[in-house]
Amino acid sequence: MEQDEHGKKEAKRPLAIVGIGASAGGLEAFEQFFKNMPPDAGIAFVLITHMDPAQKGLLPEILRRFTRMPVQETEDGMKVEANTVYVKPAQADLTLFHGTIGHLEPVRTHGLRMPIDSFFRHLADDQDGKAVGIVLSGTGSDGTLGIRAIKERMGMVMVEDPSSAQFSGMPRSAMATGLVDYSAPPEELPELLIQYVKFSATTPTGEKLTTARVEADLRRIFSLIRMRNGQDFSRYKRNTIRRRIERRMALHQIPSIGEYVTFLYENPPEVDTLARELLIGVTRFFRDQKAWVALKEGILKDLIPLRPEGGTIRAWSVGCSTGEEAYSLAIVLRECLDTLKRPDMVQVFATDVDARAIGIARRGTYPANITADVSPERLERFFVKEDNTYLVHKEIRESVVFATQNVLADPPFTHLDIISCRNLLIYLSAELQKQLIPLFQYALNPGGFLFLGTAESVGGFNTLFKTVDARWKIFRRQEGTTPQVPRFEIPAAVVAQPATAEKKAREFAREDEIVTALAREWLLVQYAPPAVIVNEDGDILYFHGRTGKYFEPRPGRAALSIHTMARPGIRDTLISLLQAATREREGFVQEAAPARVSDGEQQILITIRPVGQLAGRGGMLYVVVFQNNEKPYRKYPEGGVEGRKRSDRAPEGGTVQEITRVRFQIQHTVEDMQASQEELKSMNEELQSTNEELQSMNEELTSSREELQSLNEELLTVNMEHQKKIAELSESNDDMRNFLQITNIAMLFLDNDLRVRRFTAPIRLIVNLQAGDVERPITDLAVNLKEGGFSDDLRGVLRTLQVREREVQTKEGRWFKMQIRPYRTAENRIEGVIVTFIDISQSREIESSIRRARACAEEVMAVVNEPLLVLDDNHRVVSANRSFYTMFGVTREEAEGNLIYALQDRQWDIPRLHELLEEILPKQGEIEDFLVEHDFPGVGHRVMRFNARALPPGAGPDRILLAVGGSIDRPI
Repeated sequence: MEQDEHGKKEAKRPLAIVGIGASAGGLEAFEQFFKNMPPDAGIAFVLITHMDPAQKGLLPEILRRFTRMPVQETEDGMKVEANTVYVKPAQADLTLFHGTIGHLEPVRTHGLRMPIDSFFRHLADDQDGKAVGIVLSGTGSDGTLGIRAIKERMGMVMVEDPSSAQFSGMPRSAMATGLVDYSAPPEELPELLIQYVKFSATTPTGEKLTTARVEADLRRIFSLIRMRNGQDFSRYKRNTIRRRIERRMALHQIPSIGEYVTFLYENPPEVDTLARELLIGVTRFFRDQKAWVALKEGILKDLIPLRPEGGTIRAWSVGCSTGEEAYSLAIVLRECLDTLKRPDMVQVFATDVDARAIGIARRGTYPANITADVSPERLERFFVKEDNTYLVHKEIRESVVFATQNVLADPPFTHLDIISCRNLLIYLSAELQKQLIPLFQYALNPGGFLFLGTAESVGGFNTLFKTVDARWKIFRRQEGTTPQVPRFEIPAAVVAQPATAEKKAREFAREDEIVTALAREWLLVQYAPPAVIVNEDGDILYFHGRTGKYFEPRPGRAALSIHTMARPGIRDTLISLLQAATREREGFVQEAAPARVSDGEQQILITIRPVGQLAGRGGMLYVVVFQNNEKPYRKYPEGGVEGRKRSDRAPEGGTVQEITRVRFQIQHTVEDMQASQEELKSMNEELQSTNEELQSMNEELTSSREELQSLNEELLTVNMEHQKKIAELSESNDDMRNFLQITNIAMLFLDNDLRVRRFTAPIRLIVNLQAGDVERPITDLAVNLKEGGFSDDLRGVLRTLQVREREVQTKEGRWFKMQIRPYRTAENRIEGVIVTFIDISQSREIESSIRRARACAEEVMAVVNEPLLVLDDNHRVVSANRSFYTMFGVTREEAEGNLIYALQDRQWDIPRLHELLEEILPKQGEIEDFLVEHDFPGVGHRVMRFNARALPPGAGPDRILLAVGGSIDRPI
């Protein structure tokens, strides 16, 4: 029994929940849709329409005629079941949570209700990739933002073919997003829907593209996209790629990845569509409102006040898609500057790899339902309402530069204050994220902000960025960190790893080297005599053993030179031996010399041997070894001076003097050599300092080269934007020139100083202008008008900003209607006037002809003895002749402009006259000898013969000519 109940519950769970939105004309579309929808497809439908909350809806009763599925109005807390149609009540908006419907109070967003957008967003959040949205007939753009949310969660979107819709506003707005999967008449949509849902249900998500055997097919798909669009998706997250490809396969009913690759080869447009799907180009204005509030607070408090006043706040919106994120950033920056009353400029660079999305962003036109995301104050200030769309204000559009760029390959923008990269990193592999975060740190100024999506972070780069707001993922570049120019490396996956045997062999070789080095070091310490290694200049490079017996540091500047550190008793011997060794360069020199060392006077055996050259410098190195000679020696006794004098006694005569002289010369030579060595050392230090400076300059040049690359990228981007604008301006200029030529209207454009800015060819009939007269004051040119005051009229319009119109005549007699109005820019600045002259000579002649004809007709009527009247289409008297006024005692003032029935206190309110004018004449158009009998007070009994005809419309407004014949005696 429990299994049966469980089975029933499973049977009621829908394969998909489909939201269907419609407005005007939706009832007919519902009828066609549900007449062709089987009642057992396993799908649940939720219908959202625009209804007045004050009226009870009859849609459930009407729909029951077209479908065998149960149709019911939703209730709060109702669980959605398969094969059921749910209708939104007029008094509530709908939510969806874990397949359960909830009710909300109807919301008007800035005067507009968008229930379809609202439910589509809840549907996408709850059902994820199983959500389906359908947009049917209706006016406006409700549903457009909702289908963006469905596509972001990888759901499916269907739209009624606009050509079949009774009202195509909603379908066309949805189609304009480029996110629609199917477009067909409503009677064809059910079959497409059933095929998609059943295919998705029978092919479990996540199982088709996860095996190793399809990796080659995925690489083929990536290659196809790269060859066609230049985009590389091979290092995007595999889960995202898999789900997007699976969705495209479900749309085309393709069961295997191999067949889908073949389909891509045979249908190149599908490659473009798949690339757009993989880019996940979905966004909206001020997504996550609280995140933008937190960013604005940080900008006001920690960014702008620290920047020099009057500069430019530079920002970069990475992966801007259709531009909403970039414009949001520009608006927030402008608001911050206005709050702080700063004159700084705003420059936002907005980039995306999708050229189609960049084209939409450049236009800056968005559907009316952005009112759900943009406040009324921002709509009023930063947008211009145009029909059912909003256009971003020129001030904001000009502060944002859009460009096609691949952030993973192209040089970044630099010297930035803010980088906004929201909902891009989550789709990239960890390897790519590790490349982008240092790139962002390099591009930011010190203290600049990094603004990420709520599901993103800086990963392991906490040393580069400090967290400002952990919830809304706002980071600040750490102070004192040195930006490193990022390098994109080859992924580790494609680098071959060494074999295990080779790795172990290297480890064993390394151990042998360590053991050998330790053994050598121990043997040297235990058995080798003290020694030093010096270069040819006598600089000590290495000490071995206890050498303090032979060397001591001298007071003054520290120097490791054998000439200064050797103790006086062995210095002379060392210097002469080193000179001999540098001359020989082979073998060794050795000498036993009596020397006074730290513990007395003794014989020291000094050996100097060349040991090789210093790599990279070319100089020879020498080892100096000190050994005690085996001959006996004596220590200095107390009173050593006397003993020293006795021991220093030498042979008599000149030998002692010669020895003293030689020692003096040697000492002088040594001092000269030491001075030369000090100079050489100083020069060497200067050269080293110069070398360090050159290295520093080389590093600066390398950094400058990278900055120039980034600057070049920036200039290329700005140049592309300018080229785009120039092309648009050229196109607009061509359109305007052709328009002016077609209208053939004389137009004159003047600046505030009444200098000629532009004119059209027909103006030469009024002002003799040539191409070289541009920038000349109009007051210096002859104006071909009979009446003066033309310049006064121009100045008057500039002074009062009021439009002036009057008819003017040229000296040749041609008439023109002159209109002068202020020239207003898009920012509502007055920059001159526009003067137009419309030729009315022909209309003036026609009016004159009409006046003459009318005067002639009046004269004819005047001489006719029979009373005549002319009535308008409302039976009011337009005119009458003298015979009428005389016979019936009516004045012109009493008759003209009044109803004929109201004449003489309604004496003419005659039933027969009503019958003539209102019933008979409109049908026949002409009546003769229509008899009317009536008693006129003061005139008497009259029997009148009326002849009436409707005048032809070409003569002017509808008129009726009425002739009143004389009396007759016979009764009617």
